[in-house]
Amino acid sequence: MNNINLTALAKSEKSARKRMRYLALLHFTEGHSRTAIANMLKVSRTSVNAWVTNYLTHGINGLDDKPNPGRPAQLSAKQQASLKEFIQAQSLSESGGRLMARDVCLYIQSEFNVTFKQANIYRILHQLGFSWITTRSRHPKQSQDVQDAFKKLPTVNDP
Repeated sequence: MNNINLTALAKSEKSARKRMRYLALLHFTEGHSRTAIANMLKVSRTSVNAWVTNYLTHGINGLDDKPNPGRPAQLSAKQQASLKEFIQAQSLSESGGRLMARDVCLYIQSEFNVTFKQANIYRILHQLGFSWITTRSRHPKQSQDVQDAFKKLPTVNDP
């Protein structure tokens, strides 16, 4: 690959990390030593060595960022589906109080033998499509007819 292509790639690249890799290759193709390139770009020589080696081995695609999968989830997809069903069933239940993070935590611990901190429970709820703000369940003695009748009462200041 010639210098013009690397120069154009470096100028058009939005990622600063990838732009740095293109610049290192540009200097490498111009004949600079890897130590000199590291000094010019203010990076370690090990990084420059890795970039050049990846380029020589895999071509220009060797400079792409590697996928970073992160830590595997502690709950499997099946367990997450079970948790989602539990939360939905509890939220639609007519009896009982609000479902709180500690309730979800206790359910996870008893059903799946996995322990989470409260902050992580909110993260899991968000991933499952739930909000940490929950509605209160309906009181068993609540009556829609009584509420409608109350709304129809005239207030003192009404004409």
